[in-house]
Amino acid sequence: MAASLIRSLLLKQRRFFSTSVSSSKWKVKQVTTSNFHESLDELKTHISTSDFVAISMEKTGSSSATSWHRVLPFDTAETAYFKARRSAQRFQLLQFAVCPFSVMDSNNLIAHPYNFLLFPRDELKIGMPAYSFSCQTSYLTSMARQGFDFNACIYNGISYLSRAQEEVSKIRLGTASPSLRLMKSSSPPTIADTIFVERIKSRIKHWRKTCQSSISNTNNDEELINSLRNIVLGTEQFRSRPMLVNFSDDLLPLQIPVKSGDHGFTLQRELQRFEEEENKKFRGFREVIDLISASQKPVISHNCLNDCTLIHSKFIAPLPPEVDEFVSSLCSVFPKVLDVSYWMKKIGTMRKVTNIPSAVSYLNNHFFAPVNMEIPDQAPELEDFTNVFPPCSTNIEESFNGDVGVWTNDTRKVNCEHLVFLWGFKLGMTAGMLMSVLRESHDIFSGEFDVKLVDKSCAIVVFWQPGLSKDFLDVMNSEEISGGLKELVSDGLRVTCYETYRTLCRLGLWEMDDLGESLERTLDRSHCDVEISYEKKSSEIHWYNDNVINLDDL
Repeated sequence: MAASLIRSLLLKQRRFFSTSVSSSKWKVKQVTTSNFHESLDELKTHISTSDFVAISMEKTGSSSATSWHRVLPFDTAETAYFKARRSAQRFQLLQFAVCPFSVMDSNNLIAHPYNFLLFPRDELKIGMPAYSFSCQTSYLTSMARQGFDFNACIYNGISYLSRAQEEVSKIRLGTASPSLRLMKSSSPPTIADTIFVERIKSRIKHWRKTCQSSISNTNNDEELINSLRNIVLGTEQFRSRPMLVNFSDDLLPLQIPVKSGDHGFTLQRELQRFEEEENKKFRGFREVIDLISASQKPVISHNCLNDCTLIHSKFIAPLPPEVDEFVSSLCSVFPKVLDVSYWMKKIGTMRKVTNIPSAVSYLNNHFFAPVNMEIPDQAPELEDFTNVFPPCSTNIEESFNGDVGVWTNDTRKVNCEHLVFLWGFKLGMTAGMLMSVLRESHDIFSGEFDVKLVDKSCAIVVFWQPGLSKDFLDVMNSEEISGGLKELVSDGLRVTCYETYRTLCRLGLWEMDDLGESLERTLDRSHCDVEISYEKKSSEIHWYNDNVINLDDL
């Protein structure tokens, strides 16, 4: 069952990013501003009848241009999130593919693929949000080769606002839902304010008397409806006049007299239509995200961490600073998220498959012939794959124990405390050469250890025996370095622990292409912060110390 689902997902995902499909077998509906609303109604029906929803997206770049900016096997859930958050904040979504899948009794999958072109713009003319984003030429070139229509994207792409941006926009436009919480004016009332308040109080009393009296007079009804319409729809502006803070003791919900065939129904329908149209202006493509969220269906993606940080950043709210806050916020929107790449690694015969083309080739060779199979209840099995964000091999909320991988195809785990970052060695050295030099430099390297190059400037030393990493750092920080290790240090060799790398990712010091330079900058900044913190604490202790003698009091 799992292999069948993955095969269908991978094939669909490969076809999603073509704006023109030649084969009649793959009919992907292309959606722009011209057919967005009608497509939204169709998608709503397909999602409601589906068993799960696959998503895929195309953006203007990623962090993969610099090797250590990518999410690597030795990243913890925390550092991986920091990297994904940076990428989501920098780059822009241009294409979002949604495909609801339905599992039929005949063991067939029915798919309804949609391809949405996106382009953010200030359609409400309020100066928000002001979009600027980064682009990578390699990504744009790849999209152009696949037939992506940039003209259609820029001119007819669907805009959107996130939930947080919608709230801010409504406040700026004055269309936010009114609150019953009373607000006091910051300045004393003037004579004009007093006259204004009395006039409004008089009008409200008139409205209430009209509602309570006989409703046979249609002229009064017409006058009331028109006046209410002007107030509710915002066509009657009161500028900066105060709220009725002195009239709150008689605050009651406004009752609109509704009779069959009268203006009450007309006003209600008009207000509902007005609210719906206003919401569409604010939400745009985010209505698709809201539909998927409201359905509570499982969401399947090939790279959940990158995709979900993008979705949260563009359609929900700014990404929170901590990974646990992100997971909590995301689960409130998508309670069940499954990662195809993680799924493939858990299938025994596909553990070494690292990309979609190789997976498609493998599945075509092994599962091409139709096979009769039963589809049992998959809920217990799917729970093991839900809300897993690689490189974490378990649920992200449970992956703070410090155990990480180092190599892509090696399942061995090592605690972060046993990793040491090393830089300042001669350029051009391979991992094997560096390992040989270290083995001859000190007795600490007589035990089992490994070396992995992160980039041309930096490597990771993995100590498989507990305690050796701390001993190595202590030796490097002491003045008793001798032998070959002393020569390496004199040539510029530098080392640090995993905590420095975690601090680097947290602070967002991504400017340097070389990891070694970034680690050096992090250490310098940490030392400066410690000195500043020490000076501040010393000053505060001296100032508030009761034992300090004030010479003026003598």
